[in-house]
Amino acid sequence: MVQIKGSAIKETINQIKSRSGEEAFQKILGLLDQETRTICQNEVFSSTWYPLDLFTRFLEVEIRVLADGKEEMVMRGSEAVIERQLRGIYKAFVKLGSPEFVIKRIAAVHATYFQGVPIEVQLQGHGKAVVRYTGFEKQHRIMGFAIMGFFNKALEISGAKDVVLCFTVPIEEGKAFSELSISWS
Repeated sequence: MVQIKGSAIKETINQIKSRSGEEAFQKILGLLDQETRTICQNEVFSSTWYPLDLFTRFLEVEIRVLADGKEEMVMRGSEAVIERQLRGIYKAFVKLGSPEFVIKRIAAVHATYFQGVPIEVQLQGHGKAVVRYTGFEKQHRIMGFAIMGFFNKALEISGAKDVVLCFTVPIEEGKAFSELSISWS
């Protein structure tokens, strides 16, 4: 079973509450299945592993309620999260790092957020890379938007221009792996 670190769930809940308020969060909870609602309405522990299926169900309801079903808003949310995480000295570190370094670093960070999803980076010459995720299932497709948001913002901060992100093997295809193709100048 693929799992996600509680810190990702906790960050998302906190972001909803600060951006849209407690009432919006309660509306989302009311639309969730019992298992997801129970976990999300109680304390979520940052270091605990939770089923990724639960988190993707939560994200799908959040997008329906707060973004009129526009899934690309998940990308914006993850951009906001990484920008917050890369403040201060970390932001300077990313700015000094090459896009290749940033891609490897983001992939390494993702490996600490997902359990049961090995990640490998293949640099393909200057300005191109492929990131392969093994273990995601069809129902995890919304995570593709979050992943693209992380890479997009981190590359932007590192100074990369003309960033293009595309899942050449999308999560929703349900294959043994998914692949994110990244190019920049």
